[in-house]
Amino acid sequence: MILFLILLTTEILTITVLRQHLYDRSWMTYYFTMIVHAVFSIWIWILWYEIVTYKGIFDEADHIWLLTSMSGIFCAVVIPRIFLIIFHFWGRFIKRKLGGHSRPLTRVGIILGLLILAVLGTANLYGRFNFKTENYTVKIKALKPDLNGFRLVQISDLHLTSFYHHRKVLEDVMNDINALNPDLVINTGDFVTIGWREFGRYDTILSIPKGEYGNFAILGNHDMGTYDPYFTEADRENNVLLMNKFLKLSDYNVLNDESVEINVGSAKIALIGVKTMGRFPHMVHGDLDKAMAGTEGADLRILLSHDPNHWEEKVKGRTSIELTLSGHTHGMQMGIMTKKFKWSPAKYFYPRWNGLYREGDQYLFVNRGLGVLGMPFRIWMPPEISVITIVPE
Repeated sequence: MILFLILLTTEILTITVLRQHLYDRSWMTYYFTMIVHAVFSIWIWILWYEIVTYKGIFDEADHIWLLTSMSGIFCAVVIPRIFLIIFHFWGRFIKRKLGGHSRPLTRVGIILGLLILAVLGTANLYGRFNFKTENYTVKIKALKPDLNGFRLVQISDLHLTSFYHHRKVLEDVMNDINALNPDLVINTGDFVTIGWREFGRYDTILSIPKGEYGNFAILGNHDMGTYDPYFTEADRENNVLLMNKFLKLSDYNVLNDESVEINVGSAKIALIGVKTMGRFPHMVHGDLDKAMAGTEGADLRILLSHDPNHWEEKVKGRTSIELTLSGHTHGMQMGIMTKKFKWSPAKYFYPRWNGLYREGDQYLFVNRGLGVLGMPFRIWMPPEISVITIVPE
């Protein structure tokens, strides 16, 4: 009901603003603007109607796509309309004694609204599919010669409904990963956003990349069924079982608070994986001690942990794990990314939000993710394929 009232109010007031500002000045501009306004309005009201009349199961992919699309168009269209309304009626208030409105203030509202629409439109159509392959080098002391040049390719946070109408895009990304000839393919979780039904038939696409020594994954907090408002505890347990099943069908070895040993020549790598549950700020991490059991003889220990804050809390300075791989932050899907400067509001929630970090002989790498969450935008925060090469120090 609140959303309906917001949409209806902004609809009526925007039409009023456009008529008062444009009708007496340029009827061609006025009618063109009204046509554009009507196109966006029809789109908004169709989405709203489909959402409120939806009769399917909450975590179906088409429903999650509808919710994401509505949040996107709300930010890109409704919020600019709100700014336009505020500036216009502020101008009418200022000139209430003289009558009319302040045309400069209304123009500011129009320019600001168009700027927001342009930025978010670009972030949707281009930014979220502007995949970047980032290369990093991790230097390990006393590294066994057989591990020199060992390459990991990490992806994370697919949120598969991000590709609901773009399966070919995801297929191309998976082929790009395979072309990198990885020794290991690592996925650090959040395959879905709400529940297992979103997974669909993506196993045939996700199984395209092949690491020479295998593909490995962990479950992120969104894979645990935490965000479905209708799930019981039994439903959440079933969600985890089904996610494990689907990931195995996708040729992933899923590490649920456990480890696996990989032999590379005469060297041994221990891959350790922990589950992540809960929602920010109340994240719950899996049993790291249990997962690490039996890894003492490994020449290199690599931890898969979805939440990078886990490294600060439980790994750094407390374990012998040389490299931790995380995701989760998405770089908050907005920020500034240049060769010399990186910034995102994610840093205020996750001090280590993207890239490679080192404390002593321990490393943390945080991947920006491939998909989107909440809103279908990436503003100067491109999705990432990470290539991490191990070399001796």
